[in-house]
This record gives sequence, C-alpha cells and structure tokens, in this order.
Amino acid sequence: MNHSQASDANAVIVISSHVVRGSVGNRAVVFALETLGHPVWAVPTVILPWHPGHGPAKRIIPAEQEFDDLIADLERAPWLGEVGAVLTGYLGQASQAASIARLVKAVKARNPRACYLCDPVIGDEKGLYVPESTAAAIRDQLMPLADIATPNRFELSWLTGVPLEDNGAIMEAALDAGPATMLVTSAIPLMKGGTGNILLTPTFAMMAEHRHVEGPTNGLGDLTSAVFLARTMAGQPPEKILQGTTAAVFEILARAAKRGADELMLEADASSLSTPMAMVQIRRLMHPTRGLRV
Repeated sequence: MNHSQASDANAVIVISSHVVRGSVGNRAVVFALETLGHPVWAVPTVILPWHPGHGPAKRIIPAEQEFDDLIADLERAPWLGEVGAVLTGYLGQASQAASIARLVKAVKARNPRACYLCDPVIGDEKGLYVPESTAAAIRDQLMPLADIATPNRFELSWLTGVPLEDNGAIMEAALDAGPATMLVTSAIPLMKGGTGNILLTPTFAMMAEHRHVEGPTNGLGDLTSAVFLARTMAGQPPEKILQGTTAAVFEILARAAKRGADELMLEADASSLSTPMAMVQIRRLMHPTRGLRV
C-alpha cells in the first residue's frame, strides 16, 4: 500500500458494549461515526438487552479465547490499511485489554498516522461500575497507547489517584495521565447551573460550557468520544473540535429531554451531529505548564 492510501485511511475500529435497545456504547458510536462519513468496524465487548441503568439484565460476554481470536483475525485483515483510528469504550472483562492493545499496535504499525482514542468507561460520581481489575487494565494497558482520552472527571480522578476539586487540578491530572490530548467531561462549571468539558493538549487549554439539562444521560460519553474523534480526523483546530463536539452532544441531549425520551434519539437528531446550532460558552484557560492555576 502506498503512502497516499495510508493518509486517506478513514475507517474506524470501535470496541465497546452492544445494547439491543438504546443509544449507548457501540450503538451510539457507530451511528455517529457513520453519519459523519466514516466506515466502521464494530467489535462488541459485551452484549446487553438494554443499558444497566434501566434495570438488571443478562450480560453476554464473549469467551476470552474467542474474543482474542476475533481480534487476532482483525490484526491480519487485508484491509487494515483502511483504518485511520481505533476507539475503545466499555470492556466486558479485564482480559480484553491485552487483546485490544495488540490490535492498536498492529493498526499503528500498518498506518503510523492512525489515531487511538481511549474512552476509559469505568465509573461516575457514585464510583466504579466495572471491576477494579478491568479499570486497572484500561489504565495500565490502554491509556499508555492512547493519543486521545475522554474520561469524565470521576474516571480521571480514579485513573490518576488524585482528588479533583477544581479545574486546575483536573488539568494537572490530565497532563499526568499520559495521552497528549485529553477531553475531560463533567468539569467544574464556571457558570451557575452549567456543566463543562475541558480540552487539554501540551499547549492548549480550553473549556466549553452549557446549561445543565435533566435528561437521558446514558450514552453521552460514547457520543462525545465519537464526535470528538470524527472532528479530529477531519483536521479541525482544537477550539472548533471542542465547540462542535460539546454543542452536538448538548443539543441531542436537550432534544431528547424535551421529548421526554428515556434514551438519546440519534436517529431523529442526526443533523445535530454535523451542524449543531446550540450555543456553548468557550473560555480559554491558563495552561498548567505556565505555572498558573485557573
């Protein structure tokens, strides 16, 4: 394969949960990426009838060897050069991390420009909702390979072992966490009744905020990571990526809430993924490496 083909690589391998009903995990990620023009290879880490937040349900986790065999097949796929990015989310068990790490390395060996986004889906303000072994496997085996990570504030706190009481602490923890680009959701809002996302790179620190909306929260993180990755692959500048991602997810949440839906309604709101109209407040923050705190 020649270099021009590698630079055109537009497919994304997404590895996360699959639910039968709802817009979470791979259901949200695949829809968003395909709507934004990316071919998707979707690998389920666990299969569920619905999001666990709706009530207990049977979990089908692929057998460890079978999952590893599937990943090994993908590593040798003749079309691997088509892949421009890998996105990982919720893992069904800790052992999946080692297989995924191998695949990420294989993709990057074939296409050095390929991007790996790790969404460390491990918990929220109530604590971890995966076994500690799974969270540790994501921290130790996947985060070090990632070019981008999209934790929420609670996940970042667990991953770094630091309490994150203000945005200065969040940014310092993000710098220490490893990946060069970090999008931290559930940041401390500066506007009353708001919620925010912080984007931090080695040279850039910015926050996007919008008013808090009570609505279906399942899948927001998955959707955020997918839209962020698509805008990154499109070569947009960081400020535009942050603004567009935050506005799209906020708009889809607000529309679902207005309808009284119990899930995000991506099929009804697909246009919001590419051309959101929602207003978000953008603030440039003092970068922690400059010795100043927010």
